[in-house]
Amino acid sequence: MSGRWPILAGGLAVVVLAPLALVVFVALAVIGASPAMGCTLSPTSASPGATHGPDWSGQGSWTSEQVGNAAVIVSVGAELRVPPYGWEIAVATAMQESTLRNPGHLGADNDHDSLGLFQQRPSQGWGTPEQILEPRYAARKFYERLIKVDGWQTMPLTRAAQAVQRSAFPDAYAKWQPEAQQLVALISDGMNIICTSDGGDGLPPLDDAGVPDGFRLPTDPQLRAVVSFALAQRGKPYVWGAEGPDSYDCSGLMMAAWAQGRVQIPRVTADQVHTGVAVPSLAAMQPGDLIFIPGSDGTMRRPGHVGMYIGTDRDGRQYLIQAPKTGDVVRVVRVSSWSRQVARIRRPLAE
Repeated sequence: MSGRWPILAGGLAVVVLAPLALVVFVALAVIGASPAMGCTLSPTSASPGATHGPDWSGQGSWTSEQVGNAAVIVSVGAELRVPPYGWEIAVATAMQESTLRNPGHLGADNDHDSLGLFQQRPSQGWGTPEQILEPRYAARKFYERLIKVDGWQTMPLTRAAQAVQRSAFPDAYAKWQPEAQQLVALISDGMNIICTSDGGDGLPPLDDAGVPDGFRLPTDPQLRAVVSFALAQRGKPYVWGAEGPDSYDCSGLMMAAWAQGRVQIPRVTADQVHTGVAVPSLAAMQPGDLIFIPGSDGTMRRPGHVGMYIGTDRDGRQYLIQAPKTGDVVRVVRVSSWSRQVARIRRPLAE
């Protein structure tokens, strides 16, 4: 739910510039979809007049200029409180459209009147040529259109990017996703960006399925205590940061339930995703396992929302319990409503 993110490149840690020691809260007009989300970042990147923020070194095949342009995209997204998955979509889009360069008019080589990092066109209402060639403006306009795409936070990256760009090559964005994830993680650390949010599930409202027909509590005493406690919290409101007994957020419910099984797990989703042991598939789950999805402010690499598997109904359909989002209550839903976006499954273990 908050904290620093790991930086990986091809599975290896990479060295980045030391982040600036001071941070400020960015208090700008926001367009993001998460009203309880806020980010802190370094003063240089927070300045509205900044273009490239810190001096970036080249990373892999990306030059310092290209990394600097990606840093502009990330910092604007953070300022606008767009969840981090949006930053990855934006950076991957710019990788495809301009290779993270900011080209002006290229004469005969121009694709119509496309300009800048995202190849935005003045003739299609993106702005004047001068505006589009200003990286911060171009990034903001991209995000403004992205968040108007219904359900973008749970879409595959290439679909979300295409919904904004309407490219003649709609599948081209997907190939950039791994590199965009790595570059966003690198920049987030280099700018010392730390985000917190309400940790919501990012899904349309789901009805409470109730205790499934034919459902039985686990026979194992420890798992029985964990699952029965979680079920007893149904109907209690979601409140960000709450750990019970009258309200919960997603990870607070998981921690409280597993405490009934005498297992202490970390408090926040970002740490719970590393607890215990990995479960390889939905089919391999047992009651009490924690299921992680990106949620409203995370990604598949850094999921931001968690629920608990409780078991099946008489027909073998799987169910989970979760605290969904602000304005909602603890409820039981089918695992199938999450199955296309499951990032991790973990099984807490007693020490």
